[in-house]
Amino acid sequence: MKRSRKAIAHIRTLHHWLLPPETEVGWTPYLWLIYFGFFWLQYAFQPPGNQELALALLSSALFLALFFSGFRRSGRAALVHVLALAALGVAWAPFNVGASTFFVYAGAFAMLVGPPRQAWAVLIGLMVVIGLLALLVQPMPVFWLPGLLATFIVGAANIYFAERERQNAALRLSQSEVQQLARVAERERIAHDLHDVLGHRLSVMVLKSELAGKLFERDPQRARAEIADVERSAREALSEVREAIAGYRERSLSAELEQARLALTSADVALDLRLDEALSLDAHTEAVLTLVIREAVTNIVRHARARRCWIHLTRAAPGAELTLEIGDDGGGRIRPEGGGVDGMRARIEALGGLFRLDPDRRLIRAHLPVASEP
Repeated sequence: MKRSRKAIAHIRTLHHWLLPPETEVGWTPYLWLIYFGFFWLQYAFQPPGNQELALALLSSALFLALFFSGFRRSGRAALVHVLALAALGVAWAPFNVGASTFFVYAGAFAMLVGPPRQAWAVLIGLMVVIGLLALLVQPMPVFWLPGLLATFIVGAANIYFAERERQNAALRLSQSEVQQLARVAERERIAHDLHDVLGHRLSVMVLKSELAGKLFERDPQRARAEIADVERSAREALSEVREAIAGYRERSLSAELEQARLALTSADVALDLRLDEALSLDAHTEAVLTLVIREAVTNIVRHARARRCWIHLTRAAPGAELTLEIGDDGGGRIRPEGGGVDGMRARIEALGGLFRLDPDRRLIRAHLPVASEP
């Protein structure tokens, strides 16, 4: 057991030494090395001489060094690696039909050179070199046909996914900055609100306390009155603070729906929103619906892997039963015993409503017997 643990630890150490820890490709680069076997395939049918075998082994060692080093490079350094791999392909093209493999790996690293325009220029340049080699030194289709196709497909796919990752990273950064600005603005708003709520009352309480202290010996009755005013002001201030905090915690239904739209859009989920224009709700019902929608949308964004979501809040007629329906086209099924589902059910039933869940169809439906707000 100890030996196996040490072996695993050594393997992980070697893995982190070969590949940067921040890379997201995991262990897949080792699988990509399977394609390098095409370089050695020719020697299974035509055994090489000692000199050629020594050069092939030396080239393989150089290739492996370039391959693992390439994951840590970008810009000009990445371009040097691409050119070095292409140089190996050019050097071996006259002698080994599997030399086009070097161009495939070079094309795979083209996306590290720079923006898509530069990466595409490098990829097209590699394909031109393969074409020239096919015309001048290696006309066999088994060299240039897979070389052109594989180099283009692998290189183009990597360029596309690298650009998508850049865009996603920029979007995450933008969202993070927006969230940070929103937090700063919210803190400033809370500070202003609390200042408005407490500033005047605390100032009055300080003045009345000082006055009561001065009057304590000369006019005890008036001092007691001032202390009573201080107590009343303190209770009123406490009540106002509680109301302010409650206002921060509760979000209007329209604001919650807009927040849901933004959250779903950031997760690349289209929202189909259907809301009766004449819908008017009492404050308690609106607060409950807000919490239910927030919980449902959070679950969709985190777990559903959906492409489309719908939120329908409708009434058949004024004063009739209110129906809330939330669903998505994601995979899997909703867990009926989850804490989020239990919370939504409890809130709806607390209003005298009926909560229904279809786990397989990923559908939530709630019926509330509420009346319109007068």
